[in-house]
Amino acid sequence: MIEDSVETFDAIIIGSGQAGNPLALALAKEKWKVALVEKAALGGTCVNTGCTPTKAYVASARAAWAVSNAPNLGIEVLTSPKINLKAIKKRKDKLVNESRIGIRKALNDSSQISMIRGTATFIDKTKVKVGTRILKSSKIFMNVGARARIPEGFEDVDYLTNTSILQLDKIPDDLIIVGGSYIGLEFAQIFKRLGSKVTVLEMGNALISREDKHTSETVREILENEGVKVICGAKCLKGKAKKSGKIGVTFHKDGKDKEIYGTHLLIATGRLPNSDLLKPENAGLQLNEKGYFQVNEKLETNITGIYALGDCNGKGAFTHTSYNDFEIMQDQLFGGKKRTLNDRIINYALYIDPPLGRAGMTLKEAKETGKKLLFARMSMSNISRAKEKGETQGQMEVIVDADSEQILGAAVLGTGGDEIIGTFLTAMYGKISYKALINSVQTHPTVTELIPTLLQQLKPLDE
Repeated sequence: MIEDSVETFDAIIIGSGQAGNPLALALAKEKWKVALVEKAALGGTCVNTGCTPTKAYVASARAAWAVSNAPNLGIEVLTSPKINLKAIKKRKDKLVNESRIGIRKALNDSSQISMIRGTATFIDKTKVKVGTRILKSSKIFMNVGARARIPEGFEDVDYLTNTSILQLDKIPDDLIIVGGSYIGLEFAQIFKRLGSKVTVLEMGNALISREDKHTSETVREILENEGVKVICGAKCLKGKAKKSGKIGVTFHKDGKDKEIYGTHLLIATGRLPNSDLLKPENAGLQLNEKGYFQVNEKLETNITGIYALGDCNGKGAFTHTSYNDFEIMQDQLFGGKKRTLNDRIINYALYIDPPLGRAGMTLKEAKETGKKLLFARMSMSNISRAKEKGETQGQMEVIVDADSEQILGAAVLGTGGDEIIGTFLTAMYGKISYKALINSVQTHPTVTELIPTLLQQLKPLDE
C-alpha cells in the first residue's frame, strides 16, 4: 500500500442512518473533516424501508378500514372502496424521496463532509476500503443497520422481504407471512385491509413472543377479528414452488405435516446486523453470538476509537434508539460526557391498529427483578372516548415498584396507544411517583384520562 494514496479524515462514518447523518453534521459543525460512506440510499432503514414507508401504508390501510367500518358509526357507504396500490406506493415514494432530498441537501451544504458511495470494509483498526479508495482515521463510527434474516428452507422460492414488498404495485391475492412478530404483523393487517387473504405462520407458540402472554393473545384476537388467519407452533417451515406458479409452505404442527400455498410469500423472521459486511475481523472487532458489535455504555467497541451506533450494536432496533445513540456520542465527544446507554428506558410501538405502545419492562421482566410489585390492568372498553370512537379493543396496564413508587413498565394496547405511552415514559424519566399521576387532572374525553383511574386500581401482584 502506498501511504500517499491513503485519504486521512478526522472521522469516518459508515452508514447514513438515523445516527450517522446527525453525527456527520455535528462533527462538521466542530470543523472535523468527515468521510460519510453509504452503499445504498441515504437515510437508512427508517427513511427507505422502515418507519416512513410502512407507516404511510398503515395510514392507507387505516383509511380503507375506516370506509368499511363507517356503517358501524351510522354512515352509509354505497360502494366498497377501490384499492389502488399504485397510488398508495406513489404517495409512499414521494414521502421517502422528500426525506432523502432533505438529508442530501443538509449533507451537501457542509464543506466538511465528503460523501463516499460504496461498501466499506476494514483493512485494519484505522483504515477502511471503499472501492479503490482507502480512508484512514483514528475515529470510526459504524451505523450500518440490519437486513432481513432468511431462514434455511426458502432458497428455492420467490419470497418477499420488508423491502421488496414495498415495491409491489398489485395487491397480493393470497399472502403468506412467515414470522409472527412486529414486522410480519404490521404487514399482515395492512394487506388484509387492502384486500389480500392473509395467513401468518409463527414457529413459536405465541405471536410477538417478547410480549406478555395476555398482550400476545389480545393482538392475535385483533388480527383474527379482521380475518387474518394465524397459525402458531408451525415447525420445520420450508418453501415449495408449485407448478401452478403459486408458492407453498410446508410445516409440522400437532404431529402432522401440513402445507398451505398462496400467490405471495413474505419472510419476516427477524433481522441480521450488517456487521459481517464490513469484514470486522480485519480490525479485530468482537461480535456477540448474534453478530452484533459488542459495545460499552459509551458505544465504544473493544477497539479504541471504533464505535457502533444504531441497529448493528444490538442495543435497540428503532429510529429513536439510533438517534439517542447519536445524542450519547455527541455528549461523549463534545458535551459533559454524562450520557450513556444506561440512561435509556426501552420503549417502542407495534403499529397494528389499534397500536401497542410499550415503555420499560414487561410483566414477566418485572417479576424477574424480585421487587415488590403493584400491578393494574383495565380494558379499553371502560373508556368513554374509545366507546365514542367505536374502537374498544385492547387494554392499558402499568407495573409499579411498591417501595420506590416508581413506574417500572407500562403498555397501552388500544386506540392512540403509540402516543399515550408517552405519558408513562415521561413519568419514568422524571422519576415521578405514580401517586402524582393519580392526582393529575387529564382532559375529558380522552383515552389518556384512564391513566389516573388505572393507577387507582393498583394492587400487590400475587406471587
